[in-house]
Formats: sequence, structure tokens, C-alpha cells
Amino acid sequence: MSTKQNIHKDAPLLEVNNLETAFDIDGKYYNAVDNVSFKVKRRQVLGIVGESGCGKSVMSLSIMKLLPKGIGKIAGGEVVFEGRKIDGLSEREMNKIRGKDISMIFQEPMTSLNPVFTIGFQLQEAFFNHMKISKKEARMKSIALLKSVGISRPEKIVDEYPHQLSGGMRQRVMIAMSIACQPKLLIADEPTTALDVTVQAQILELLKEIQEANEMSIILITHDLGVVAEMCDEVIVMYAGRVVERTDVETLFHEPKHPYTELLMGAIPKMDEEVEELSSIEGIVPSLKNMPAVGCRFANRCPKAMPECSQITPKLAENTAGHEVACLLYETSQPREGMNV
Repeated sequence: MSTKQNIHKDAPLLEVNNLETAFDIDGKYYNAVDNVSFKVKRRQVLGIVGESGCGKSVMSLSIMKLLPKGIGKIAGGEVVFEGRKIDGLSEREMNKIRGKDISMIFQEPMTSLNPVFTIGFQLQEAFFNHMKISKKEARMKSIALLKSVGISRPEKIVDEYPHQLSGGMRQRVMIAMSIACQPKLLIADEPTTALDVTVQAQILELLKEIQEANEMSIILITHDLGVVAEMCDEVIVMYAGRVVERTDVETLFHEPKHPYTELLMGAIPKMDEEVEELSSIEGIVPSLKNMPAVGCRFANRCPKAMPECSQITPKLAENTAGHEVACLLYETSQPREGMNV
């Protein structure tokens, strides 16, 4: 009996195995997420980084089964939560999990909140969906939630509408909604986008406090490496729908391996250096219709690209203990001709 409990305790909270998410464009499906695998441990903060268009948000919507109907679909792989395969669940079964066991903070708090309903009404929906509770109890819990995320005058705010609140307060309301039922996993998709620096710091601190208090896991999706350094235990770097590097946060910042990760790091402004121009990555992420069928998808932007990079698809493999990278530079111990190392 105790062995079973230990296995369950040590097992990953979430497993994403060879996930493929495709979208219909002109009658043909193209993969926005292509063969992605990762695990989220209990009480872990996992960061997912990359440029816009790399598939980060699509992956989070795939986990939540919130892809647009008729356009997007999970084309392969599986999503396993607490040992249970959830990607094939019905909408009714999934609704029992969303908000209760897995919750999400969406990118835009103004568009995520319904403008015609009060803050209290929208908070109470989470309680009514997952608990047998009276309106009076739900209101009291909503006020307590608002107070717990640092909103002053919660007794008044609960009766106000989204447009009456600042961006930072709306984001706090979104966080309150996402933790209403104390989920085991929180997916935070760009939780500090469009907020000023001071408010960003407050929101990140709030998320850390909630994560530690509730012992929950977080998937933090962002393009801001400063946020990653502040919040995360492990990091996945995505490019064009694929994972190109995965390691712990300290290793990523001190020993990045993939050329794309190196360029992302190089684009971070440094306070102790004076430069005329900030570093940038030339080119753009390929569109779904123009995604290379074979080879490394970063090859046409990579300063270390070799001829074979456009002919051989690199596999994500362990380079050093706990550090995985998908790059031909690391697929052999002997440098090949033309290899820039």
C-alpha cells in the first residue's frame, strides 16, 4: 500500500507525449505543435519560452482542450494528467477538470473577462461549477479571494465591472478566478503582458506566493527571459512548434546550447554594457504553410548552420545530464567539416 502511494507521489503531475496540434488552412492541416514531449512535476514551475508563433499558447490550449472547433485539433500524441489520459475526454468530462484541477490565466485580462458581468458574478461561476455552495457563501469566498490576491476594497470591487478596473487589477482578478478551486496545475500564458514593470513584479511575486502556499505546479508561458529567471525551475525553449532545448533554469542562463537559445540570451539588454544597437535575431519564424518538411527549422536564421542542417532533422537528445538539445552540433562528439564551434 505504501509503495503505491510513493509511486503516485513521485509520478509527474502532467505528461505531454509526442503531442501534435494541427490547424486547418485552406482544407489542409498543418502542425503548429509538432511532436512535443515534456513532464511537469508536482510543485514545479516549468517555463516555456520562444518567439511569438512558436506554438507556446497553442500547446497550452491543447492541454486544456480549448482549441477552436472545426479549425484546430490534436492530431497525435497524448496528454496525461495524474496518470489519466485526458486528451480524448468529452467536453462534459473535461469541464469537471478545467478550473478545478487544471486552471489557466489567459494572455489578455480585458478580453478574458466578460464586460457585461460583474467581477463577483464571474468569480462565483467557478464555485458553482465545481462546488455545492449557496450564493451567500460564494459571494463571501469571492471577496476573500479578491483580498488574497492583494485587491483593496474587495467588498466594493466584487460588484464592479471589468472596465472599472486597471490592467493590474484585472490581472489579479484573473489570478483569483484561476485559483478559486485550488487547482493542482496552473497554466499562466504571458501573465504580465501589457502591464508596467512595477505591476509585473507584483504579479510575479503574487504567483510565487500562491504557488508555494497551495503547493501547485505552474506552466509559465512567456517570451520574457527575465520572468523565467525569476520564476522557473526548469525551462523548455520552443521554436516553430518544436522543443529545441530543455534544462534547469540555471544551466539555461549559464550554458545555453542551441544557437537559437544563445541568440535569445544575446538579445537581453545588459546594464553594465554600453551598445549602440540591441542584438536581435534576423528573420522570422516560418508560417505553418511554409514550415520545412525536413531539417532544422531554425537553419535559415542560424549563424552556425551547416549544409546538412537543411537535410537532417535533429532529434532532442541529452547532451549532458538533465540537459537536452535538438541540434546537429551536438549529435556527434567529433566536429564535422564546416561546423562552427
